[in-house]
Amino acid sequence: MKFRRKQRENVDINLVSLIDVVFVLLLFFVVTTTFTRETQLRVDLPEAVSGSPAEDQQLKQLEIAINADGVFSVNNQLLPKNDLASLMDALQKESNGDTKLPLTISADGKTQHQAVITAMDAAGKLGFSHLRMTTVEAAPAH
Repeated sequence: MKFRRKQRENVDINLVSLIDVVFVLLLFFVVTTTFTRETQLRVDLPEAVSGSPAEDQQLKQLEIAINADGVFSVNNQLLPKNDLASLMDALQKESNGDTKLPLTISADGKTQHQAVITAMDAAGKLGFSHLRMTTVEAAPAH
């Protein structure tokens, strides 16, 4: 058994072609690049404008509040029943059919999950698309 290595031929690396390619790329970037001097950046800042009462109606929001006992209120008006149908009726009445209004579902931290799911189900069935969920921690009892 012969475990000797065979002698390899010396490999020469020809760098001339590589230098040509780099030079062509450098020449391309120099020719195609344009430099401009900007003295300032243009920034469009938002403006705050006080709206008229008609515009304030467009900024109307809906809020479903759910307390720890699972009692619903829509825009601070308590509902007589805590079921899906009465919640949907109250939302329809308060929104006047406008489902693009932002809707906030605000639940107490100790609310049962089923009450929150009922509120989300009512919003989904009516077609509200701008939903926000918040949790309110109950005030400690003294």
